[in-house]
Amino acid sequence: MQLIRGLYNLKNAPTLSKGCALTIGNFDGVHCGHQQILLRLKQTAKQLNVPTVVMLFEPHPREFFVKKLAKNGKNVTAPARLMRLRDKLHYLKQEEIDFVWCIRFDQQFASLQAEEFIDQCLVEKLNVTYLSVGDDFRFGAERMGDFDTLKQAGKKYGFIVEDHQTYHFNHQRVSSTFIRKALQNDDLALAEQLLGKPYSIAGRIIHGKKLGRTIGFPTANVMLDRFVVPIHGVYAVQVKLNDECLNGIANVGNRPTVNGVNALLEVHLFNFNRMIYGQSIEVVFLKKIRSEIKFPSFNDLKQQIQQDVEQVRAFFKL
Repeated sequence: MQLIRGLYNLKNAPTLSKGCALTIGNFDGVHCGHQQILLRLKQTAKQLNVPTVVMLFEPHPREFFVKKLAKNGKNVTAPARLMRLRDKLHYLKQEEIDFVWCIRFDQQFASLQAEEFIDQCLVEKLNVTYLSVGDDFRFGAERMGDFDTLKQAGKKYGFIVEDHQTYHFNHQRVSSTFIRKALQNDDLALAEQLLGKPYSIAGRIIHGKKLGRTIGFPTANVMLDRFVVPIHGVYAVQVKLNDECLNGIANVGNRPTVNGVNALLEVHLFNFNRMIYGQSIEVVFLKKIRSEIKFPSFNDLKQQIQQDVEQVRAFFKL
């Protein structure tokens, strides 16, 4: 898979001059519904003998507009992400997509008229042969472009426009929003069914305040930065470290008892005592133990952690 960043770097992909099979979306979570879209995209690309292209936007358009509204004093928040961009790219590579075109969603791009987006991006840059989008897809300045706009453009420029086939689970449309709600409702099993894989967070281990060491529970810490996660609390987890799969307990949140500010993922690994700073891990969430709360004292927190660890050890039958 080749990653192309920005509006003006398609010159690095000369094979696209022959046309392509394109889908456009955020693909947050690369869930079962997305996987069906990508399967159809690959099948059509094979029939047409053209490469597959996924067009992504970074940041998510909603994040861009929320930030803009916040600057104007509006109290609004963007939806939590199911995964970071690098994890999304990892899963798209696993899906054997040929090209991912990641476009920076900024004011300049947001100001493009619908017709300009079609002319400049779909026709001139991609020479699109086949386009797959949802029938509720909106694009262009003020969201003036829609599915019918694309159908008319397809007739004009000679490319096929097809509506995504919606994927349902128990009569409910599978979407990133549906999965976020499942996670917020602590239904990890449902989220796993919708994602086609257990929910996880990946990241690089950083140095923390080492407070866990003082109470006998050292942690591997992953800074979440601006990554707003859909879960908070204490969980039984499995951690993938290189070729190892390790059991542990994790806390996701702001650590109110110790006056934490930035969101952090902290993981205590059982029967593990190695220095792994700077290494990348994937934390797979298996069961929620409790919500994150502020305790009256650090000693109260220590006692609760001991109980949490006992509960998670019992979960793993350790």
